[in-house]
Amino acid sequence: MKQKIWRWVDERLDLSGIIALAKHKTVPQHSYSFWYYWGGISLSLFLVQGVTGVLLLIYYQPGPAAFESVRQITFDINFGWLIRSAHSWAANLMVLAIFVHMFSVYFMKAYQKPREFGWWSGMVLLLLTLVFGFSGYLLPMNELAFFATKVGLQIATSVPLIGGKIAEIVQGGSQVSAFTVQRFFALHVVVLPALFIPILGFHLWLVQKHGNAVPPSVETLPPAQKRSIPFFPNFMMQDLAIWLIVLNILTLLAAIFPWDLGDQADLLKSAPKGIHPEWYFMSSFQVLKLFGRWFPGAAGEGFGMVLFTLGLVLWFLVPLYDARSARGRQARNATYFGLWVLAVLLVTTVWGYLGE
Repeated sequence: MKQKIWRWVDERLDLSGIIALAKHKTVPQHSYSFWYYWGGISLSLFLVQGVTGVLLLIYYQPGPAAFESVRQITFDINFGWLIRSAHSWAANLMVLAIFVHMFSVYFMKAYQKPREFGWWSGMVLLLLTLVFGFSGYLLPMNELAFFATKVGLQIATSVPLIGGKIAEIVQGGSQVSAFTVQRFFALHVVVLPALFIPILGFHLWLVQKHGNAVPPSVETLPPAQKRSIPFFPNFMMQDLAIWLIVLNILTLLAAIFPWDLGDQADLLKSAPKGIHPEWYFMSSFQVLKLFGRWFPGAAGEGFGMVLFTLGLVLWFLVPLYDARSARGRQARNATYFGLWVLAVLLVTTVWGYLGE
């Protein structure tokens, strides 16, 4: 009976071909293989986000009742606090995992030919993930989220010419209000998933098509010294084991350090001292704050935003500068640029927290 069912399904879905393809695919094994798992970690946390997000969606009410609905989820619904805490922790861990994945791809030069579109699609996924985090942060409409969102939208207003108009459209008016929550909710649960999922599918297809890149130091080894393992079942089982470890870490964080609800936002109240965006926006926030001190008026923030945008464009276009044919000084400059970007992100982020 099992064989009959298998043959019936296999004739229609060609599962044998898929399994054969998976067995044919191999994954390089070397001293840097650990970094291959971070893409899968990011994917696993995105799946957790999807499941917990749907569960929260059942009870959440956008608009004026946003805070009360989150309070009910946290204190009145059975295990609602755990689901909400897991969703919040998974969001932060996902951003962290994507940053680690991005820098590992960069320093292994996995953006070079023929993987340029893998790098570009990954960068788009990172930007969408940051918008996911920014839009979801406001939804509880507590005091911290309200004022942190106002600070974050002030960054958008620093963009010359169009910044103010963009912030007004996103807010649904001149100030953050219940209309802003409704717009952020629609962005968070409809618009962003509709953009994210197809690009994610394209990104995963590129990974399967081109395989895992190896760093230049491994690529130059003699063929006899290069090792690999089958993707299925060897690497896939290892990947699933890492997913299980990540799920355990997430569960412990959500249970031991539940996400605080805080006080309801008061739109007429002044911002508490030390309000800032989430940690993954702290670097840009600190850079704009520094330029605002160094240059008078809005010119400093505008100049800082232009400089930050230019750096992002250069980072995005690095496959065109550091091509596979690049050698010597050009290749080293790309590596130094990556180290400089990493150092700036770390230093300005820590500086932002220490300077509060």
